[in-house]
Amino acid sequence: MKIRKHIRRLPMVTLCLLVLGSAAAFAQKKFMVLRTGLPEVKVLLSGQVERENSRIPVEQADAVKPGEILDWIITSENDGKGPAREYKTVGQIPPGTTFVAGSATADGSATVVYSIDGGKSFSAQPTVEEKQEDGTVKRVPAPVSLYTQVRYEWADPLAEGGKLAASYKVRVK
Repeated sequence: MKIRKHIRRLPMVTLCLLVLGSAAAFAQKKFMVLRTGLPEVKVLLSGQVERENSRIPVEQADAVKPGEILDWIITSENDGKGPAREYKTVGQIPPGTTFVAGSATADGSATVVYSIDGGKSFSAQPTVEEKQEDGTVKRVPAPVSLYTQVRYEWADPLAEGGKLAASYKVRVK
């Protein structure tokens, strides 16, 4: 899978209910600014490919191979004149990859939730219906292969001059 082609197809980060720019812009390490009154939050998405006990920046990797891990890092910085309240950021699980269970981490006291329906709903433990042997239907935890997004939600405001980082990993199918 060509990494540049792969990145151009995907929107990578969503902030405060607004989609910011194209994935290509993020892959090129450009900052995006979200203006929501006083706060001005810059967001940078960077990625690395874990290969042969080393890490290669995504933009330097020509192609990724099945089984390789992509480590995505979302960095948010408030350059505005006030706090960004109820700050959220969303990372996409690119097509052709699967979320790596337990890999979502974030600065501070972020709550991590996941979507299996393209971002329409989020849950700490998404579920799906599964038909039982007796014909009944039961809700069971969704496999991570169905995850489409991971969202980080901070209860504390992102202070003026504050910076937060969140990360997650995906495995190439």
